[in-house]
Amino acid sequence: MKEVFIVSAVRTPVGKQKGCLRQYTAPELLALILNEVVDRIGLDPHLVEDVITGCVYQIGEQGFNLARMGILESNLPVTIGGITVNRQCGSSLSAIQMAAGMIASGSMDTVIASGCEFMTKYGIASDMNCTLSNGQNAGHPISKSYMERYGIPNQIFAAQAIANKWNITKEECQDFAVASHEKALTATRQGHFKKEILPVRGLDKDGNAFICDTDEPIRVGVTREGLDSLTVLPGTEWMTAGLSSTVTDGASAVVLMSGEKVRETGLTPMARVVASAVVGSDPVLMLTGPITATPLVLKKAGLNMEDIDLFEVNEAFAPIPLAWIKELRADTAKLNVNGGALALGHPVGNSGCRLAVTAIHELHRRKARYALVTLCTGGGQAPATIFERV
Repeated sequence: MKEVFIVSAVRTPVGKQKGCLRQYTAPELLALILNEVVDRIGLDPHLVEDVITGCVYQIGEQGFNLARMGILESNLPVTIGGITVNRQCGSSLSAIQMAAGMIASGSMDTVIASGCEFMTKYGIASDMNCTLSNGQNAGHPISKSYMERYGIPNQIFAAQAIANKWNITKEECQDFAVASHEKALTATRQGHFKKEILPVRGLDKDGNAFICDTDEPIRVGVTREGLDSLTVLPGTEWMTAGLSSTVTDGASAVVLMSGEKVRETGLTPMARVVASAVVGSDPVLMLTGPITATPLVLKKAGLNMEDIDLFEVNEAFAPIPLAWIKELRADTAKLNVNGGALALGHPVGNSGCRLAVTAIHELHRRKARYALVTLCTGGGQAPATIFERV
């Protein structure tokens, strides 16, 4: 098996609802990041053999194979193919895993893995209520037999159920959310995200153009008291929007390359892909996958929890990383050190690649060695990948 390296990693700022990215179509935003991930290392784009893009809601602007449409909007040669993949919230981390597998097997040498999602245009479950051109309903993926086995899938209910199972309190979740915003705000002010973010031409609230180079969802002055004043979400005991990731937009990309091609091009690799894993998990609790994906990917890598310098465990809802911490007895000082999705947002199909981009850049900033990235997903799954700084 060939070694696989990441030689470029970049993302857009995360845009909030009606925020700075609202004037872009999904292919246009993806094209910006595809251009940048190649241009910033001076890579001959003709060396790229495929583009794999994670996207969950593949309808409207995100339909008709977003990866290929992004290529056609970009400066990449039209001879490059593209494929769009969906593993729900883990889609773009799975894109990285697939690209790494293609290179490790010797099938290809240079692949771009990416993610792109406009949740402000295509919200949760927007692909489940479609109408055909003849006006008929397209049908629903949640069948009667599924509901008889597992009930109606509900991530917010699952988050509350996880909190109850792991004895996680509302106050713990509120403190975790406050810390996420504080860490993200500090990271932004200290320039920790500067190297990974591509500044883009955006629109302010009045429609005026400006250069957006910071993540919009981060809030200043978040407190437990403020979170406690929010409306409790239906079907839960105390879950609120403040304990959930926000509706956001964004895109990200990495260039993966075989060791032979790295040496041939003379490029300096940023990270090595050490190991990857994916698990299915209880479709009712749904969001517990990182708990089992983490030890599995560690075993594949021949590492243990103490060997990992940075963990990025997606903060879809506050109870998810807190249950992960309790079950695996993780060092909280290594977790989501620059904040997570509670503050930075969670553009679902983009998040896996965004977390990888952030983790790789943070490894270099800290001169640390290993980072582990994992996300829970709708339907009960979780991918996980370990990266090593080189």
